[in-house]
Parts: sequence; structure tokens; C-alpha cells
Amino acid sequence: MHGAGMQLGGRYRLDERIGGGGMGEVWRGTDEVLGRTVAVKIMLPALLDEPGFAERFKAEARTMARLKHPGVVNVYDYSSDATTAFLVMEYIDGDPLSRTLNRVGRLTAARTMALIAQAADALEAAHAAGIVHRDVKPGNLMVRANGTLVLTDFGISRSEMAGMTGTGTVLGTASYLSPEQAAGQVATPASDVYALGVVAYQCLAGRRPFEGDNPLEIAMKHVRETPPSLPGDTPPAVREIVMRALAKDPGNRWPSAASLSAVARQASATLGQGVVIPGPPAGTAPSSPAPVSGGQPNPGQAMPGQPAAHPSAPPQQPGPPPSSGAPHHGYQPGHAPLATQQVHYQPPASGAPASAPGAGGPARGDRPSPLAIAAVILFAVAIVMCAGLSAYLLRQATDGGLSNLFTMVKVDHPIEGSMTI
Repeated sequence: MHGAGMQLGGRYRLDERIGGGGMGEVWRGTDEVLGRTVAVKIMLPALLDEPGFAERFKAEARTMARLKHPGVVNVYDYSSDATTAFLVMEYIDGDPLSRTLNRVGRLTAARTMALIAQAADALEAAHAAGIVHRDVKPGNLMVRANGTLVLTDFGISRSEMAGMTGTGTVLGTASYLSPEQAAGQVATPASDVYALGVVAYQCLAGRRPFEGDNPLEIAMKHVRETPPSLPGDTPPAVREIVMRALAKDPGNRWPSAASLSAVARQASATLGQGVVIPGPPAGTAPSSPAPVSGGQPNPGQAMPGQPAAHPSAPPQQPGPPPSSGAPHHGYQPGHAPLATQQVHYQPPASGAPASAPGAGGPARGDRPSPLAIAAVILFAVAIVMCAGLSAYLLRQATDGGLSNLFTMVKVDHPIEGSMTI
């Protein structure tokens, strides 16, 4: 039995028990030679009775000691004898994710994706070194106060170089066990991706996807059943990331931990900005901005394959609804006003009229009507005729006198009430 103050290997003093599980217990200790705080994982004595376990564990410790990554706990030392086997690791000053979930229940989608991205980065480093963790769970994900995550406890990991357990041996925690592991098949990097998907599900839903009365029942649910739907407030993109990681067929999951990390990091960055991109109302199709005359796109509207333009002028504030017949610039009755777009005048094409009604030219009501034009012409003709007649009469009066002018007029029938000349 181990207790506080006990010394292992002649240099590691056990100070406080900080965790335990099916493989052993973890202590915070002190390396009395180097004077630093360490984590000491002591394996259960029963495991030492398993043929070849001590050799495999030692080979795994050597493999992990060569793996250097900020998201993977450092391994410092290993020792074993007839009664004890222990691993000395970097001490992480933080809380296991399991403790945080027990305290708060659920995490936001942005926070979940940030942690999953970091854990996937660490798994990718292990996979590149030929190591499959096989026991990814919240208790093995240590989160520091600054939000950085470290993957710990590679005690049952499978290394291609170490040649650890093969087909038919089931190791791991049932609630996070991949379907292929539950079926007794060899764990692969895709198995770690599945387990990390279970962790993501638990962070978002506040519960694991499958529960049961015993580990065997839970393991069989991973093989046969579909996970319940995530909460309704889970963003669709995050839902897709998690459910793909939980695919029963390893070939349908994310192809690597690196690909899972990339999509999770992108989702976290998008959600962390606090920008919500609403979709169209239910039952309606999204509308496209109407192009201006000449087929040119509106300012700010991107052509296919080109980034959207950002006009230099500040956006106009939405105003009241336009009057009937006026063009609509973003405002629709029954919908919240949208920021209006600036519309720049496009010169008309060759041969096209220079102006259109309501676009700066004279209104139709301001133009003279054809009847008015005809009246003006007739008036002008009458003036010309009168002027010609007046000139003719004046010339006759000058040549023959006024008497000649009167003799030109002959009245055959005098008008009643008048005098005959």
C-alpha cells in the first residue's frame, strides 16, 4: 500500500494522491534529486502478473519519452521491480476536463471546439510516432488555467514499435470505446478519433452518448446504436464535426486527428468571434441582391470566385419603409431593416436613352403636348399672313391712292342696317 511520504526508486517522494483508475493511481510527488514536482503513476500490482506486461510497459515508456509535443505530457522516468511498476511524468498544474464537466455540466460550442482541436493536435503527434492512445477521455485531458490542454496517461497505449496487445484484447474505458475496440479488433488512430468525438459530445450535451448498467452493455451500444441527437442549441457545423467523428465505420470518420483538429479550430475561431450568421426564415428561399443596370454587381456583392468588395463609404442607416413604387434597398415589410447598399450610376450603353423617368431627366408631364405645338405653329403662320397682307395693302395705297382701294370692293347685296356706297 502506498501512502504520502513514501519514496520510490530512491528519489521520488509521494506527496498527495491526485487520481486513480483501472490501471493504477496517480500521485503528485517530488523528485528529490532535481528538486522539481512530478506526477508519479503507480501501476496496479495485479497487472504485474500479466505475462510480458512489465516489458511492454517499459518499451512504451521509452517510446513516450522520445515524443516531444506541447500537448503531450513529458515522460521522465520508469522503474519496476517484483512488486511495483511506476512511471514518472511531467506534473500539469491544472484540472482534468472530467472535473470541470462535473462542476459546470456543459461547455459552450466554441470552448468545446477549442479543446478538441488541442487534443487532436496531441493525438496527431502520437499517431505520427506510431502510438495509439486507446484511452482518450476527459480524465486524461488536463486543462491549465490559461486554457491550454495536455494529453496524459498513455499507460495502455499501443505502440507499433512496442508490439503491445493485439486482436481479442479489450483495453480502455467502456464509455469512450470505439466500436472496433468493443468488438475486440486492434485499435488504430481512427479509434482515438472516435473517443475524442465522444468527449466532444459529452462537453456539448452534458452527458455521454451511451450509458448502461455495466461496461459490456455500454460497449455493445457503441457497436449497435446511434447516438442521441445533440442539444438543439448546438451549431450545425459543430454537430456535423462531432457526428462524423462518431461514425461506426472507421473509414467514415475524419481521416486523421490532424483533419479533426483543423475543422475544430476553424469552428472555434468562427464561434469565438461572436458573429451569428442567420439563415433565411423557415419556409422561405434566400434572396440574392439585385444587380444594377448593365448587369454589374452591387457594391459589396462578390462575383463567383472573387472576394466580396468593401466600399469605402460607411454604410447608410436603415430608414423608414419606402413609398409605394420606390425601389427597395434591403427593407422588406415584416422583416428587420437591413443596411442599405450604395448604388452607383452606370452610364447608358451606346444608343440607349440618356435618362429614364425618375432618374434625373424631365418628367413626362413637363414635356409640351403635340396639340400645344400645333397651336403655336398655326399662330405663327397667321402672323406671317397678316404681315404679308398688310404690306400689300400699304403698297397699293401708296401707288393709287385711297380711292383705288375702295373701288376694289364691290358690294352686290348691302347688309341690312348699313349704307351702300
